[in-house]
Amino acid sequence: MRFFPAASRGRAAALAFLLSLAALVARAQQAGDTTSVNCGPPLPRMLCVDLDGRPSVDEAAGPFTYQWQMGDGTTLTGPTVTHCYKERKNYVVQLDVIVDKTGEIRRGQKYIPINLVQQDVVDFTASTTRVRVGQPVSFASPEAQLLSCNNVQYVWDFRDGTVQQGRTAQHVFRRPGTYQVRFSMRGYGSAACIASHCVSREIVVEP
Repeated sequence: MRFFPAASRGRAAALAFLLSLAALVARAQQAGDTTSVNCGPPLPRMLCVDLDGRPSVDEAAGPFTYQWQMGDGTTLTGPTVTHCYKERKNYVVQLDVIVDKTGEIRRGQKYIPINLVQQDVVDFTASTTRVRVGQPVSFASPEAQLLSCNNVQYVWDFRDGTVQQGRTAQHVFRRPGTYQVRFSMRGYGSAACIASHCVSREIVVEP
């Protein structure tokens, strides 16, 4: 039979505690750092653009009339315009400038590519935002993407001790309350990919 001094047993216990703590940290990181308090608003896919044609002309030679061909059959006028597209596609906007004094039309004064496809999207949907205890809620992230990242992982943290992975999830809350459900994404690549991209939405669970 072998005996260990009390000091050795104390060091062994401390080492075991540190190892268990490190394991907890590792699991939290693998889950996408959903325990972080800094979880921003959703980053949805943008369909609206703001354009300013004034930097493209010598305003001192004006006045001018600005005409915008938005690439989807829409024509707008004005030095600045705002337009919301109905489809997620790539468009080319053509800016034509009319010299008011002479009526000269300067077609194609500027061409502006609009890319509504290649965007980072960090967002998700919930089948309902108010539910009763025991009723399932479905979550999905059909448009979520990090374009420059590889092998992206999707993690759901329901804030009741339950975590799931995947693009979609279904969850049943067992207790009433207000839960800030978190969806995080993390991939391989640049430092921005390794960092957790987290957004949250509120789910109210009634008795």
